[in-house]
Amino acid sequence: MASGGSSKIWSVFSLAAAIGAATVAKKTLNTSWKAATGKNPPANPADPDVEIWEAVAWAAASGTFIQIARMLAARKAAHYYAKSTGHLPAELQKDGQDASKASTPTS
Repeated sequence: MASGGSSKIWSVFSLAAAIGAATVAKKTLNTSWKAATGKNPPANPADPDVEIWEAVAWAAASGTFIQIARMLAARKAAHYYAKSTGHLPAELQKDGQDASKASTPTS
C-alpha cells in the first residue's frame, strides 16, 4: 500500500480513537463530578455566575483527563496500526528524544 493511503488510514483511525476516548472520558468525568460535588459540571466555566474555584477545578480536571484519555487511545491505536502494518505511521516515527543521542547545548 502506498504511504499516502497508509497515512489516510492512520488519520481516520487515530481520529476515531481520539473522538471515542474523549467521549468516554467526558461521560466518566461528568458522572464523577456530579458524585463528588452533588452538582452538574459547569456548562460554561467562563460564566461569571460560576464560582471561580469551580471553574478552575473543572477546567483543570476536564482538560487533563480528556487529554490523557486521547493520548492513551492514540498510543493504543498506534500499537494496533504497527502490529497490522509492520511499521508505525510516518507521523509517529522516532522523533529524536533519545537523550544519549542529543547534542550537548552550548552557551
